[in-house]
Amino acid sequence: MSILTLDNVSKGFGTGTARAEVLKNISLDVKEGEFVAILGFSGTGKSTLMNLIAGLEMPDGGTVQFKGAPVTGPGPERGLVFQSYSLMPWLTVAGNVGLAVDAVFPRLGKDDRAAKVAHYVKMVGLGHAMGRRPAELSGGMRQRVAVARALAMNPEMLLLDEPLSALDALTRANLADEILEIWEQDQKTCILITNDVDEAIMMADRIIPLNPDGTLADPVSVEIPRPRDRIEMNHHAGFKKLRAEITKYLMDVGIAAKVEGTRQLPDVTPIHGIPAAVAQAQEGMIENRFLDFSQLDKVYPTPNGPLTVVKNFDLKINKGEFISLIGHSGCGKSTVLTMAAGLNEISKGAIKLDGRHVEGADPERAVVFQSPNLFPWLTARENVAIGVYKVYPRASQAERQDVVEYYLERVGLADSMHKQAASLSNGMKQRVGIARAFALSPKLLLLDEPFGMLDSLTRWELQEVLMEVWSRTKVTAICVTHDVDEAILLADRVVMMTNGPQATIGKITDVKLPRTRTRKALLEHPDYYEYRQDVLDFLEEYEHGAKPKPKAIAAE
Repeated sequence: MSILTLDNVSKGFGTGTARAEVLKNISLDVKEGEFVAILGFSGTGKSTLMNLIAGLEMPDGGTVQFKGAPVTGPGPERGLVFQSYSLMPWLTVAGNVGLAVDAVFPRLGKDDRAAKVAHYVKMVGLGHAMGRRPAELSGGMRQRVAVARALAMNPEMLLLDEPLSALDALTRANLADEILEIWEQDQKTCILITNDVDEAIMMADRIIPLNPDGTLADPVSVEIPRPRDRIEMNHHAGFKKLRAEITKYLMDVGIAAKVEGTRQLPDVTPIHGIPAAVAQAQEGMIENRFLDFSQLDKVYPTPNGPLTVVKNFDLKINKGEFISLIGHSGCGKSTVLTMAAGLNEISKGAIKLDGRHVEGADPERAVVFQSPNLFPWLTARENVAIGVYKVYPRASQAERQDVVEYYLERVGLADSMHKQAASLSNGMKQRVGIARAFALSPKLLLLDEPFGMLDSLTRWELQEVLMEVWSRTKVTAICVTHDVDEAILLADRVVMMTNGPQATIGKITDVKLPRTRTRKALLEHPDYYEYRQDVLDFLEEYEHGAKPKPKAIAAE
């Protein structure tokens, strides 16, 4: 029996020539007790669809019905959890959940109210934090409060609007598992809005992609038995097949070929490069151990004495090699990266690049951070040009412009290079950051979770962009990431770090998958899931803060 029915629903915003049709002819039936995931790129109208179901917005055409009655506004039978927590900062955890209890059960006695609040707070694992305020909670704990608040309304349907997207990978997985446990206990109808394919497969009975044009694709049934274990799924043939099919579909409909190739890169020499007149000297450049981390330590002073964050980090990287650095939060990945960039002082040991010690920041070492830190009042082109003009002092004005515009074209911003940075989306800003780094023609490219603030599907798109541009330059690169699939997609070697403090290298995996790599091709490669399992096993071993003895690492 259907509990929710959308019949030919359409929704747009604006008027006249400025009007944008967001959703078109949406028809959907959701059965009672079903878990449905709506999957799509940012900007495709997923949250608008959720708002229509919740009754926060009304359709322009068609009807939305809950249990046969038209949805005319919000109601307690449809509990909504947003991406942002929207908690009252002056109230405790119990106080925030109590607001929902009071709204739905206004006549409850004091003891019954307290018991009901405690029941839902404990359900999301926060019984120990009843008296804490939001400012004292982590992001994952705040989102647990939001889930508890929605559950406290005792809804017949739970609406989850990207509730996990702002969380780190481990917290996201743990909270997803908790939501699933609650759903399996109560069998409430659930609709999840997400941009994460794995999350959708793990949680849903049906997955329905939302196309970029605002229409729904055909539903995909998830025939994998419950309960579903994340590690075991990596071996499940149905999971692999479904993952590849959905990924291919989303990339085909959502990632258009945006890169243009009209401009040629001029033959100009950066200031830290080798002049054309002595090009033969390139034969003497270091190939092996081009980047050498030698018994590196990082120690910070604290009121309780010195704290060793990174201990004996020893790694040799050849010229043109791409390294992924992965590990749980707090393991010192970014600390290693900032030391390589010359932005963080080395406590012990040394870093050598092309035979010279790394001392201080230098444009020969380009960094792409999680946030690209653009000047908002400058255009994309002007942001990239700032570094280029310093790095190519002997090039003409026209040649410098060609360098800037070549890389902006390569990252798909040919039509947007004259837009102010403030007007660009987060994904477009990160494209500018990538173009800016490559345009410096660095000896070393350092990427510190460059796609961490982006939704999963935009992240896929920019990973493809990064691989395409890197394949042309073969610059030596290190990428810090939490994402197992990203680590394997990008790297020649995946370097795994143990938990901190005194974090060090725990394991190194050589990735011998063919290049040039694309996500679709990797998902179909017979060895891909073996590499994935190798990294997952290591991360699981260290998941709960344990510090197993590091594995022996083969000599470079």
